[in-house]
Amino acid sequence: MALPQDKTPLLSLPIEQLPGEGYRRGQLATWLYVKGARQWEEMTDLPKALRAEWAAQYRISEFAQVAPYPSQDGSVKYLFTLLDGQKTEAVYMPYLNRKTICISSMVGCPAGCTFCATGRMGFGRNLTAAEILDQILFAAHHQGHAPREIRNVVLMGMGEPLLNVENVFAALKRMLHPQGLAMSPRRITLSTVGIPRGIYKMAELGLEVRLALSLHAPDDETRQQIIPTAHRYRITEIMEAVRHYYTQTKRRITLEYTMLKGVNDHEWQARALAGLFKGISAHMNLIPWNSWEGAPHQGSPKAQILRFAAILEQQGIPTSVRWSRGRDVGAACGQLALKQPDQPQAQLSRL
Repeated sequence: MALPQDKTPLLSLPIEQLPGEGYRRGQLATWLYVKGARQWEEMTDLPKALRAEWAAQYRISEFAQVAPYPSQDGSVKYLFTLLDGQKTEAVYMPYLNRKTICISSMVGCPAGCTFCATGRMGFGRNLTAAEILDQILFAAHHQGHAPREIRNVVLMGMGEPLLNVENVFAALKRMLHPQGLAMSPRRITLSTVGIPRGIYKMAELGLEVRLALSLHAPDDETRQQIIPTAHRYRITEIMEAVRHYYTQTKRRITLEYTMLKGVNDHEWQARALAGLFKGISAHMNLIPWNSWEGAPHQGSPKAQILRFAAILEQQGIPTSVRWSRGRDVGAACGQLALKQPDQPQAQLSRL
């Protein structure tokens, strides 16, 4: 009997290339993306012989093991052990009127941001399209939801999505496909540290998902201190790509800005930041820093964060402070994989 890792990952296949033809292929797509089946035995309207044939060739799940870490605020951090033993993470966040999941695109991250626990891990490997998608499908299953009940996806977990464009864009196409997760592009946000060629590629493909730029500083000198790889692209290059994306899609740009005490939280930096986005519809998310063991920074005081936000608002940039969820279970990306608790609250075998 073939081991799971030796089988073809079903979620890696475009909808049009799923096994079967016509009606049968449609049934399979429904089981995967509408009903959220995790086992072949669940697909009761498919002939038993056909299920056995496909089960011998294809795998549904991409995970060897999953550990959920529930937070007191209702969010759940998932630590996924992949079939090769490497680990990645996702965070499920329920709100009053929506269900959101923050997913990863890599094991670790090559960007090396000094404030990010994932950066401390270094780069493991790119996730496949199947591994990216299965984070959504597993979380929905574990929460007792049909896959399409999770309508908001944020690619803001481990990794830099625009350094894994082939797999990330393939996963996005399954999320948007009417026989896939049938999501609205307005409800999918891709966060990038600023890879101009990837931003241009997003505009070229016309995926029309929301672009979030993790800039973290308005000037190259500060940015290169906290993002070691930032020397590859100057802010002017990044902003040219962002302006092109905005011109092509007319989608409002989100700015992600982690607030670090004495580093990037000065009032002059707030004014400079606002200046970068003149003529672009943008929304600023200020992120109070989520500390982790051994980190070289301190988070900005609440009063300074609010002062920074007020300056941006005065400059005409709508601004929100994104207070962290799941802080009690280490919900900042990379925290669990970097240092796993000895006794996770639950261990789930592969589903």
